[in-house]
Amino acid sequence: MASRADTSVAYDGLPGGIGVSRLRVYDWLAADGLRGGTPHVHLSCSEGYAVTGGRGTVQTLTASGFEQTELTPGALVWFTPGTIHRLVNEGGLTIVVLMQNCGLPEAGDAVLTLPPHLLADLVAYRAAVTLPEAGSEEEVEAAARHRRDLALEGFAALRKATEAGDPEPLAAFHRAAAALVRPLVGRWRGRWRDGAVAAAAATGAQLDRLERGDAEHLAQARLRTEQPTARGRFGMCGRLDVYDIG
Repeated sequence: MASRADTSVAYDGLPGGIGVSRLRVYDWLAADGLRGGTPHVHLSCSEGYAVTGGRGTVQTLTASGFEQTELTPGALVWFTPGTIHRLVNEGGLTIVVLMQNCGLPEAGDAVLTLPPHLLADLVAYRAAVTLPEAGSEEEVEAAARHRRDLALEGFAALRKATEAGDPEPLAAFHRAAAALVRPLVGRWRGRWRDGAVAAAAATGAQLDRLERGDAEHLAQARLRTEQPTARGRFGMCGRLDVYDIG
């Protein structure tokens, strides 16, 4: 078993065990007259937006109600698990996305707000949200727009019920989302352990050494650089440049 001191040099991911991607938010027009991405929720990951260009809003829905938050260059906005969120692009909206737990959303921690009948069955849900791997650019875009529109349909119903004072549809969505991701939790736990937990343990070991007057770990410093492993990938909210850091 590794000693606590050993962990001080074992973790060299991004600070705090986060994940990061660059996002150009979709400008696709929706039925409600707004342009933007697919509403969804994360179950075990806080997420942050550092706005780098353009302008827009993020619509959020929780048990406390519906909100809209303005997004302009320089804004930093974040939210906790359970926050349903939808990005609205009002012109050239670009964002650096910061994700807890080594980018757990890229490992499946995201459930779209599809209509209830598609949330009730894992096979039906996967069929509705999975984009074609071998399709043309136009085919993949059409599939991404279709799932966006399905999620907007479900989102509108959840918002309407919540604003009318009926908490049950949102609670039912939470239950369905938890059931859909349950098979993935074991894999997520390993990602969390190797990322955020390892990062915190490394800091603790470094503090122990410094408290003893031991600076040996500083001699093992290193620099890492990464280029995106995918550019312009169709994501839930827009076109993504993805970094495989976790």
